[in-house]
Amino acid sequence: MNDVRDDSLKQVFTRHRGRLLLTVLLLWTTMLAGTALLGLSGGFLTAAALAGAAGLGSGFNFFSPSAGIRGLTMARIVSRYFEKLVGHDVTLRIARDLRVWFFRRALPLAPARLAGVRTGELLARLMSDIGEVDGLLVRAIGPLLALGGVSLVAVLSSWLIYPPAALLLAVLALVIGVGVPWLTVRGAGAHERDRALHRAQLRAQSFEGLEGAADLTALHAREDWNLRVLVAAKQLRSRDRRRRWRLVAGNALHGVCAGGGLVGMLWVALHGFERGAIDAALAAALVFLTVALIELWAGIGLAWQSWLSGRVAAARLEAIVDQPAGVADAEVPVAVPAQPATLTFERVSFRWPGQARALLDGVELRLEPGERMAIRGDSGSGKTTLSSLLLRLWDPDAGRVLYGGQDIRSLAQADWHRQIAWLPQNAPVFAGSIADNLRLGDAQASDEQLWQVLADVRLHAWAERLGGLQAWVGENGATMSAGQARRLALARALLRGSPILLLDEPTEGLDVDTAHALLRDMVAALNGRSLVMITHDALPDGIVHRSYRLHEGALGLA
Repeated sequence: MNDVRDDSLKQVFTRHRGRLLLTVLLLWTTMLAGTALLGLSGGFLTAAALAGAAGLGSGFNFFSPSAGIRGLTMARIVSRYFEKLVGHDVTLRIARDLRVWFFRRALPLAPARLAGVRTGELLARLMSDIGEVDGLLVRAIGPLLALGGVSLVAVLSSWLIYPPAALLLAVLALVIGVGVPWLTVRGAGAHERDRALHRAQLRAQSFEGLEGAADLTALHAREDWNLRVLVAAKQLRSRDRRRRWRLVAGNALHGVCAGGGLVGMLWVALHGFERGAIDAALAAALVFLTVALIELWAGIGLAWQSWLSGRVAAARLEAIVDQPAGVADAEVPVAVPAQPATLTFERVSFRWPGQARALLDGVELRLEPGERMAIRGDSGSGKTTLSSLLLRLWDPDAGRVLYGGQDIRSLAQADWHRQIAWLPQNAPVFAGSIADNLRLGDAQASDEQLWQVLADVRLHAWAERLGGLQAWVGENGATMSAGQARRLALARALLRGSPILLLDEPTEGLDVDTAHALLRDMVAALNGRSLVMITHDALPDGIVHRSYRLHEGALGLA
């Protein structure tokens, strides 16, 4: 757990620092070669034109500049190719690692800390925000570093040719490369955060509308929801428009400064030529060098905007994963009992953070190995809270949950979770084969074990008809009935081999005959394991040994 919490967003990029530095170096080489090429070409063409007009062709040095032009052209082509190759490679690697980092940091927070975050909001952060962050290299970091390096080399080179030109280039670099982008993005941080929030809201509403389309149709609420999505889209569009106008204003200011700077360089170069400080070819080279730099500086505003968007997206990602976990491992965890042991709730009380009412108040409960019990209660009575404490998603405010006499807070979470097979309400069936779904319970299970657990839940014949263990079950179990999907999820839970099976509303949404058949088959497949069933349905005789009812925080026999 500590290793996971210490895994920062910065470290994701640090792991690729070699490729990142190589990409920046190649980008710098490409820009430098292009800038030098335009400056050298301008000086060469000017010198050639003057030599031809004066009839001095025999004394004109044609070969050295032309060789330089060909060399710079090839260098620019080669560096551009490898810059794209290495840059896209490291970007894809970062995109992969960012998603792994987000899942690794977020999963320990589920469901306790993530329960209050909308699924669409998480989807927005996983897609939009990570997309902003993983492109920081090619859209922001690389261009800004390379442009800074090229500008420095250009100013130093100009100083060797004609110092006044170098001073003018330095001023232009500060004005166009720093001043104009600063004016463009000044105060844009709040706008970017607002834009990211509305982008996430639109994605969340769209996702939830698609996910709940059947319910919206049944409630005749589709038009109202469509209107909400339309309003969210218009709000995002207005913020995108404001962002575009800010960039347009920055480009216009850049154009004004660039035009003035180019005229200034032309004057400085002509003045130097008139004084005899530089010849015509070098004067032209300075002008063309300025043209090349102005063209490169045009991308600084967009790079700064991408940097700002990336920082906002990174902050949104860290806001999710930097939440404290609901529970923490003991510094020195004790070993879990080797054999199935007694589970005990000892005067357990709990209230959700920020709520005054205690959902559990002094609950006492004892579950012997192999015993089966049901816990009933009205909605909101605390049944799900009790299962959350059993799973140790939260710790009690008072009292203890014991296993084999050991407080489960003294056990490593991974060790404790291996003692429980949890079948939540509406347990998902994933897009994949029958075997893929079952091996989520035990990745090392053999085909024989899979067939056996299918037989235990009476799905053996169904699996054979479908085509065997590699048969595709479809998105969300599209090829299965509700009863078959629930049996497959039960088989997955049984395959874990944990001594305690925790079921949350296992028969919800099933007709009575299907539900009772599922429960009887489940009891037969338990093979001596303990059972805790959260339910509000009536149960057939023989399913559980004892039945409790939660009411006003207290647990009593039903």
